[in-house]
Amino acid sequence: MIALIQRVQSARVDVENTTVGAIGPGLLALVAVQPGDDEPRTRRMLERLLGYRVFSDEQGRMNRSLADTGGELLLVSQFTLAADTRSGMRPSFTSAATPEEGRRWFDRLVELARAAHPRVEIGRFGAHMEVHLVNDGPVTFWLETP
Repeated sequence: MIALIQRVQSARVDVENTTVGAIGPGLLALVAVQPGDDEPRTRRMLERLLGYRVFSDEQGRMNRSLADTGGELLLVSQFTLAADTRSGMRPSFTSAATPEEGRRWFDRLVELARAAHPRVEIGRFGAHMEVHLVNDGPVTFWLETP
């Protein structure tokens, strides 16, 4: 599983001119499921999303996590993160999970996140989404669960 996380002041996802998920300060996580992802990898990704220290402490150092700050989490499925771009001029998606597998593990990530964190919003799986955000920093990290 892959997540591109961005520390945001705010973020929202619109589908067909309707906002389907919106947050204030917190993390936007664009998530891709890969073949072989399973329950342990999904749980590990959630652990990293909630525990990764990307928020400033009193000294201005990135020592606080989403769980520490009580910030909000916006999860957005984005299979294109799993693309193989090493050669050619067109991405290959053979390293991405099938849509069925992707939905299964993305939905499980959402379920686990909502059980563990007070404010979790989502995009709409498989939809054409417009993602609006105000990146704070900018702070952006690539997370993977091996």
